[in-house]
Amino acid sequence: MSPKIILKTNRLHLREFHLNDADFILKLVNSPSWLNFIGDKKVKNTAEAEKFIQEKLLVSYQINRFGLWLVELKTTNTPIGMCGLVNRENLEGIDIGFALLSEHAGQGYGFESATATMNYAKNTLQLSKVVAITDPENIASIRLLNKIGLQFEKKMMLSPIGSVLLFSADKNEDEGFRNR
Repeated sequence: MSPKIILKTNRLHLREFHLNDADFILKLVNSPSWLNFIGDKKVKNTAEAEKFIQEKLLVSYQINRFGLWLVELKTTNTPIGMCGLVNRENLEGIDIGFALLSEHAGQGYGFESATATMNYAKNTLQLSKVVAITDPENIASIRLLNKIGLQFEKKMMLSPIGSVLLFSADKNEDEGFRNR
């Protein structure tokens, strides 16, 4: 069974993860930038990666109608990262998230996938509010969030171990999306 493609851009497919993506997940969640800015998910082997896919990613598709999707190059189907939407209990709004392998950073793939995801959230899912959280030191993420129309709102504690920056739509930009 081929994976369900959610979005297509000029250069990318964003598709649902499946258990066959375990090796890619293992590589992504143990990449230096993931560990530095997102944290250690304690995924250290293929079995744990399959469990992560099953319990975190696939469950979200069933419960929320959305989730984090695998980002792959359209021409080669090479996985390069993830981008999508997360329903977090402690946030007002749905969180857009993204991560790319370092060898694919700086080529516009993050912007391309995040823009498509924002459009999908607004036009297809008709979500009332999309927000984002990021590590205060993750300058590349902050720049990308600003580029897709999200602005710094406040610093907040997400867990006992640290704070994150919360971004949301500028009140002057697209009030209909923010308050729908």
